[in-house]
Amino acid sequence: MPSTASPSAAPALHFDALLMPHRSLGRTGFALLMGAISLASFAAGFGFWWLGAWPICGFMGLDVALIYFAFRLSYRAGRLAETVQLTDSELLVRRTQPNGKVETWRFQPYWVRVSFTEPAAGDGQIRLVSHGREVVIGSFLAPPERAAFVKALREALGRHRLSIAG
Repeated sequence: MPSTASPSAAPALHFDALLMPHRSLGRTGFALLMGAISLASFAAGFGFWWLGAWPICGFMGLDVALIYFAFRLSYRAGRLAETVQLTDSELLVRRTQPNGKVETWRFQPYWVRVSFTEPAAGDGQIRLVSHGREVVIGSFLAPPERAAFVKALREALGRHRLSIAG
């Protein structure tokens, strides 16, 4: 008789958060901004060329190229993502770097401590600490976002601890 046993079920997910840096300038806005900067730079460069200072035109183009590459680096850094998941057996933190490299930390949820330094008192870091290990997460979040995340994670951990104890 064939086995009817179901595959092992995935552990229950009690908390799931995806943290990503915010970029307020979208693709259309970036194209418009670069167009405006290029137009202004071209107009200024043409003015200098008209006055006989033609070498300045190259520097005006260099400015546009540097601004473009600075924005591209910023958008690349915006691909950073951190996932924080709480299951019955672990608190999993997964950080995906912009280059695709993935780092993973696993904590026993009963013992992990969420440490949060208020921005006025320090650097405003969120630290997960347990058994001599710690990881800083959400360093790219704004202070109100950090506070909201810490509150939600602490509440989820508290509910998890109560379900184990009771």
